[in-house]
Amino acid sequence: DFGLQPFDPQSRVTLLDIIEDRHQKRSTIVTSQIPVKEWYDIIGEKTIADAVLDRIVHHSLRVELFGESMRRRNSKIENVFL
Repeated sequence: DFGLQPFDPQSRVTLLDIIEDRHQKRSTIVTSQIPVKEWYDIIGEKTIADAVLDRIVHHSLRVELFGESMRRRNSKIENVFL
C-alpha cells in the first residue's frame, strides 16, 4: 500500500530507479489509501516526486473505489470499531 509512511532519502531514490526502469516497458500497479494529491508530501523531495509521479501518471489508468472496506463487510466479528 503506497504511502503509508513518508519516504526516507534512500527509499526515494530506490522508488525512482524502479519506476524509471519500468517506465514504458512494463505495467506497474500502485495501490494506496492515500489521495494522489498527498503523494508529493509522502515522497518528500519535490524533484524526485515530480519525476516519479510524471512517470506513474503517463499513460495511466486510474481506478478509484469508494464505499465500505470489503474486509469489514465480510468480517465475522460484529461491532468492531475502527
